[in-house]
Amino acid sequence: MNDLPLVILDRKYHRKEHQITINFAYNSVLINILRDVPKAKWSKSLKTWYIKNNSENLKLIFKLFKGEANLNADAIFNKSMPTKQFPKRRIRDLTPENKTLLNGFYAYLKGKRYSESTVNTYSQLVADFIEFFNSVPTKSLNNRHVEQFTETIYIKRDYSISTQRQFISALKLFTNYHPDTLINNLKLERPKKSKKLPSVLSQEEIINILRLTKNLKHKAIIALLYSCGLRISELIDLELHSIDIERKQIFIRDSKGRKDRMVTLADSLIPLITNYYVSYKPKKYFVEGQIEKKYSAESVRQFLKRSCKVANISKTVTPHTLRHSYATHLLENGVDIRYIQSLLGHSRPETTMIYTHVSRKDLMNISNPLDVAIQKIKQQDNITQNVVLSRKNI
Repeated sequence: MNDLPLVILDRKYHRKEHQITINFAYNSVLINILRDVPKAKWSKSLKTWYIKNNSENLKLIFKLFKGEANLNADAIFNKSMPTKQFPKRRIRDLTPENKTLLNGFYAYLKGKRYSESTVNTYSQLVADFIEFFNSVPTKSLNNRHVEQFTETIYIKRDYSISTQRQFISALKLFTNYHPDTLINNLKLERPKKSKKLPSVLSQEEIINILRLTKNLKHKAIIALLYSCGLRISELIDLELHSIDIERKQIFIRDSKGRKDRMVTLADSLIPLITNYYVSYKPKKYFVEGQIEKKYSAESVRQFLKRSCKVANISKTVTPHTLRHSYATHLLENGVDIRYIQSLLGHSRPETTMIYTHVSRKDLMNISNPLDVAIQKIKQQDNITQNVVLSRKNI
């Protein structure tokens, strides 16, 4: 009995409820026991398992770990309930009229059928602007107020250009919804977008990441993101019925811009997916979190970061880097840019054309003018020995 692992139970107020935390040193047997309990959850912030604090769940814990672990529940029986600790949340300083106005703008965006992400982002950006000039009647707001806001908030705080562009886009929609302002829509200009080339991985680096990722679920996710060029949101929303193993296709539904598209499944990916299905038995989504819910994008980013560290890749790698790499490798393999546009789900060919600047296949075939100049000298002087730059004279 003394050889059994020790499990320490404690009390914690977490997610606005009293919880029992289940603490133990890493043990795969205990972890598998808890994974089979729908009520038990893993907290990334607390770095422990927890379950709602009630007598029924306490009895369940003792039953589950009977003969599997030594339980120490002194903190449960000897401690009083912890004090409620609600996270601090900033309350906007808005007049009642402005609150009503912003609620209406939120409903307006929902009515326009923008994505949930766009609705929330645009609502927050406009709310920041309205709050900044809370004492100024909205009818008096003009383009100079917009300039003052961007100069004070976006420039001084060094916000990204993309955030500032989003703000201008949101403000244009706001003036359409609420035209009773002095803001001239025609004079609202977005700052020029930075033309940065996307970061890509080599095919060898991709294979190395997959080879060194030991967790089967993580390996399947990384392989699918790369081999199908998926966005992280497309992976998380991917349902099992959209995957056709027989036809080697995946149907991406209602993606960015409310577009559907088909992507192909790699032959080499099918055994991995089959193994993953048998091992994890997902019910609705290709990759699931707890209780058949969607997996989180942050979880994908975190384990991808760990896999890259193991693979000794120092560059910053995100799930979107895998999509960039997929497109670049297709182009380097001679796939027509129009087909790549379709596979990626781009609305405009200009978006896909950026990969022509990243692809190195043609660039590597261009002779460097320094090499050409040295070659000419060799030919003219009929020099038999090698001409190198490391000597004092060429």
